[in-house]
Amino acid sequence: MTKVKEKFPPGSYCIEDSVGYLLARSRTKLAKRVDSKLAAHDITSAQGAVVMMLASGNFSTAAELSRELYLDSASMTRMVDRLQKRGMLVRKPRGDDRRVIDLHLTETGAALAEQLPTLYSVVLNQSFADFSAEEVTTLKSLLRKLLDSNAGDTPVAEKNDK
Repeated sequence: MTKVKEKFPPGSYCIEDSVGYLLARSRTKLAKRVDSKLAAHDITSAQGAVVMMLASGNFSTAAELSRELYLDSASMTRMVDRLQKRGMLVRKPRGDDRRVIDLHLTETGAALAEQLPTLYSVVLNQSFADFSAEEVTTLKSLLRKLLDSNAGDTPVAEKNDK
């Protein structure tokens, strides 16, 4: 086994210069900008993410969404309840296994999902206005590398569900 060279020695840790802190603050600022754009639709950025993920067709249950968004099942249930109350989605038992509840966008939810990419593009263009196209490409590449290097981690939602 190869020894990993420390890039972040414990004695030199500074919160304001921490990669985790900077990622978290950046995500928070992006989410706030998205929240302000989504206020007209009476949903939050987190709820918008659920709508987009359901629209993608890659996710169909609250458990799948919880794992992907790193949310515990109770938080996801509350979010799904709010979206259902607003008429954005419905719950339906899966035909071959009625224990599994699939989430489906309503016409209202699907119409919103069609608008969201444009809204997100506006926010991203504002947020990355001072970045070159190459810098954005590099940042995305680095973030994918970070995600890939942590792919084996168990999400908190799975840990809490056990």
